[in-house]
This record gives sequence, structure tokens and C-alpha cells, in this order.
Amino acid sequence: MYTETSQEQVEELLYKAAAAFQYLKQRSTADRAALMYAIADKIEGLGDELIAAAMEESRLPEARLVGEKARTIFQWRSYADHIKEGACFEARIDTAIADRTPAKPDLRKIKVGVGPVVVFGASNFPFAFSTGGGDTASAIAAGCPVILKAHPGHLKTSTLMAEAITSAIQEAGWPEGVFSHVYGNSNEAGAYLVQHPLTKSVAFTGSFKGGKALFDLANSRLEPIPVFAEMGSVNPVFVLPAKLAVNPQEFAGQYLASLTLGVGQFCTNPGVVVALNGKDLEAFKSALSEAVSACQPAPMLHEGIAKAYQSNSEKMLTQSAVAVLGKAAQSAAEGQGAALLAETNAKALLANEQLLEEVFGPFGLIVTCTDKEEMLAVAEQLKGQLTITVAATEADAVEYADLINVLQDKCGRLLYNGMPTGVEVSLAMQHGGPFPSTTDSRFTSVGPDAVQRFLRPLSFQNWPDNLLPDALKNANPLGIYRTVNNQLTKEAVGGKL
Repeated sequence: MYTETSQEQVEELLYKAAAAFQYLKQRSTADRAALMYAIADKIEGLGDELIAAAMEESRLPEARLVGEKARTIFQWRSYADHIKEGACFEARIDTAIADRTPAKPDLRKIKVGVGPVVVFGASNFPFAFSTGGGDTASAIAAGCPVILKAHPGHLKTSTLMAEAITSAIQEAGWPEGVFSHVYGNSNEAGAYLVQHPLTKSVAFTGSFKGGKALFDLANSRLEPIPVFAEMGSVNPVFVLPAKLAVNPQEFAGQYLASLTLGVGQFCTNPGVVVALNGKDLEAFKSALSEAVSACQPAPMLHEGIAKAYQSNSEKMLTQSAVAVLGKAAQSAAEGQGAALLAETNAKALLANEQLLEEVFGPFGLIVTCTDKEEMLAVAEQLKGQLTITVAATEADAVEYADLINVLQDKCGRLLYNGMPTGVEVSLAMQHGGPFPSTTDSRFTSVGPDAVQRFLRPLSFQNWPDNLLPDALKNANPLGIYRTVNNQLTKEAVGGKL
């Protein structure tokens, strides 16, 4: 039913996307927002067939998928609201000064879409990070056509979502090149999309190996292009002494719940805990060991992920100075993942960088430090992370200010208490961190600021007012905030609206 899209077909779709980009440049942000609202309505209208397909293909429970569908719809609508408000396009106006020597020109700058974007569907979020997910929504919000490569793990789900998007585009009377849906299981299929000269940007969520391969391909082109790849993270939790002393048993429950949420298949899964040696840490570990035994194995997204989890967790246990702390009492059946906790010490971790590699699944590593200096050394050893959590009291935070200062350099989101597995869709959310968690720490893939990935600045010099984009015209017909002669305002140039 789902046959691989040939290179000839992909070529045709890319040329249609390039033509659609020229069309999108002529449509207003209000027009794009209206299309996005219509797409949200179409996704909302998808009924039981969508949920059933996703349950079958991803093995995710109904409640999780219902919630994820709602999140996906919210993304489309909130990103549409964002571009209508207009601040994301960062309109800048510096008016001319004719009697200056030399004369100062009239300069007006705005951000515009980069061109066709290739989006790779993700496995662990079949709605919110896949075909109709945030990458697709933010690219279209930016005015960029999307060529979506369906994830092979949920082809029916992807097709249903693609049909909803395509239906909204057709009803709006917009060209089909605004969104294209392709199938391809091979690495060559993905490489062809990334290397094609009409592709201007790439979005990817998945493994480090996959993301880095796409990044390298994009940078080997005659015209290098940006790849916004989210590639995983161990999301360490640094537990400071006064906080741990409050109730180590309660904290153990909170941590284990986050670790095993969704069978550990979240990119923000807290895979490592770092704490100081002592009776409170022993109480924490004892509570963890007892609680994890009651965790039931559950199906993972697909057989390949389940096998990789088993292999990678077993590999961790073969490392020097790593021991099993606790595990689920019931063994995992084929295709399932069972929670597993291991422990090591900071000295071993500092000598072996493999201990800080991600194990995608419900695997946790507890790292014991002998003192503050060793904890700081672990922080300095960290590679880039999506999130880092500091479990602390305010007194802890003051005492460990040097540690927290280092941790800020290592992540995109620094949490004070709580757990990182919830990712709010909002302007202040940063879902992207230093390499290797992502390929570009300056951007987020969640929240309306995700649109920024697919925009570039364009400056107009000395253009007649009637020929300028609406966002840059003197009268400010869009009524948006603009920086005019270094002042943020909604006023028209030379007077009020």
C-alpha cells in the first residue's frame, strides 16, 4: 500500500515546492495563519481511525495519543496566532537622513522564509513531532513549503495526517507544493532529499547517528544548508544535599515516575542522577531499588527500539564499576522494555565517557560523588543536554552556585526541582541545547519561537513605500510592533496609526 516514492517523483515534488514558495511569498501572514487554523480543524476532525492507527503502529496507549493530538492542534493554532501578532518577523526601520554627509539611506529589515524545508517524521511522537507536528507547522508559519518524509514506523498514521493537511490546502485553493508527503525506508532516500539543491533547510528528531549523518550531508553540499536536528540527551538530575535530606523516598518516587514515563521513550527522559555520598543518598537508592521492582514491562514503540534498549542497557552493565541497583521483577517480553537502574561512582564516570551516552528507554544511572569538587567535575564533563535539573533548596543553590554556573553552559533548559519530561508549548520554552543534543543551540523546536529556524533577514534600502512588504510600510497596516529608529512601537512612521 505504501510504496517508496521514486527519485523522479521526489524531484517533481521538490520543483512544486519551489514554485509554491514563490506563491507563499505573495500571501500575507494573515492568509498563512488562516490556512494553519484550517489545518488544525482538519486534524481535530480526524476521528477514531487516527487514534486506532497510531495505537497499532506505535503501541502507545489511547490516553497518551488523545493528549498528543490535542497538543498538535494547539501547536498549529498557537503558531498561527504568533505570526499574526508579527513580532517574530522582527521588523526594523531606520529612516533616511538626507542632509547628513554622507546621506543616510532608508533601511527596513524583516525576516522572511528560507524556502522548501525537508522534515523527517519522528518515531516517538507520531502526531506532535511527526507529519503534522511542530516542525511542519513552524515551517509553514515561516512561509516555507514542506516535504515530509514519513517515518516507516507509522506509515498509516502519517498518511492520515498528511491527507488532513493536504485537504485544507486544496480547500484553500493553494498549490499542492505547499506540502508534500513522501515514503522512503532507505538512507539513500533521506540523503537525496537533503542533498537536493532546491532543499533549503532540514528538521529532524531522532538518534545522534541519524541527525549527525544528515548534518554532515547538508554541510557537504555546494550550498550548505542548516539542519535542525534534535538528537537525544541524558538530561542529568543533580540532587543537592539539603534537598535530598528532606524526603529521599518521596524524591525516589518522583524520579522513577519520570524515568519510566512512556517506557522511557522521551527525549527529556532523566537518565542520570548525580548526588553526594551519604545516608540520604543510600535511602534514596534503597527506595528506588524497592520501587523499580514493581514496575511492569511495557511495549516500546517498535521491535527495533526494544532491541536497541536491551542491547544498550546490557552494554552499560559491562562497563567497569557499574552495577545493577534494581530492576523490574518481571522480565520483558519481546518488543517490551523493562525498567533498569544501575549505579556507579564519579571517578569511574569521569574515566569513561560511554557512561554519559543515552540509553533510549527506562534506564537510569545513579552516580555517587564524594564531595562538591567531584560533582563539579562531573558537570564539567557533560556534553550538551536538552535539559538539566537541579534538585535543591534555596540554600543549596547558594552554596553550589559554581556548579549551577557550569550547568548553565551545558543545556537548553535548566530546571529548579521538578522533572524534565513535560515540555510546555510556549514562547519561553527552549527545547534545544548545545551539541550533541541538537545541531544548533540557538533555536528551539517547541513553542512559537520554533518558527525562527526557517526565517532569514532581508533588508530593503530606499524602496518606495507602496512597494514594501506590509510589515515595513510607513502606515503599519498590520498593526504590529516594529523597531523604528531604535524605538519599539506600533505607531506609523512619522505619526500615530
